[in-house]
Amino acid sequence: MMTVGLTGGMGSGKTTVARLFAAQGIPVYDSDSMARKLMETPGKLMTGITELLGEEAYVGNKLNRSFIAGKVFDDKALLDRLNKLVHPAVKRDFRRWAAVQDAPYVIQEAAILFENGSYKEHDKTILVTAPEEVRVARILKRDGSSETEIRARMEHQWKDSRKEALAHFTIFNKNLESTRETVKEVHAKLLQTTG
Repeated sequence: MMTVGLTGGMGSGKTTVARLFAAQGIPVYDSDSMARKLMETPGKLMTGITELLGEEAYVGNKLNRSFIAGKVFDDKALLDRLNKLVHPAVKRDFRRWAAVQDAPYVIQEAAILFENGSYKEHDKTILVTAPEEVRVARILKRDGSSETEIRARMEHQWKDSRKEALAHFTIFNKNLESTRETVKEVHAKLLQTTG
């Protein structure tokens, strides 16, 4: 089974692109939502997070997201330790999921595919990009952050040029119609690769 990593900076529209691949009949694994689910499932991972961050990391069995964000935002070493707990759990879960899919290939949608090195575990990678002003406008509309906060968060992410050097395919997502056509083209090329 061929696996494809799909990523893009915040506001690039990677989730929209993932849905367009799903519309082509391709199974898509959403790493971010699955990571949250795994982190909220009682077991080894939850215990590890509690040991690392303290009891306040959870309210009931739900992640205390604002508490965790406050702890790790300016502490890179702590964030790295948290990621070393979460990423292997997501990787194992993705492999189990991929093994039972019936499709020519599967996609793993992940926010930091290149940054954490997990792109190396995929046969192909797709980067979704969009102009910065379009990305900022999308995020403003979506989550109510200020432009200053959004740009500060973007500064913490890799630049698209750095990611493009590692990606097999780049999808420029400025408007839905052209993006839909590009997804169909990339899908056709991926099918040839699996054929």
